Amino acid sequence: MRVVVDLTRCQGYAQCVFLAPDVFELHGEEALLYHPAFPDDQYERVRQAAAACPVQAILVGEEVSAGVR
Repeated sequence: MRVVVDLTRCQGYAQCVFLAPDVFELHGEEALLYHPAFPDDQYERVRQAAAACPVQAILVGEEVSAGVR
């Protein structure tokens, strides 16, 4: 499974880090790091993280291929 974060939209609220810490992490206070390819067992956590993003900067799975927002 794949995830993409639009880092120009990301504001560092870190909701994704709390919901899917195996995929997302903060480097310093605001720089988001993430693993674009993640195991299928993390899908639900990543989906929840995408839904919780206040600026909707996260695309997951099929959205990544389609590039839709």
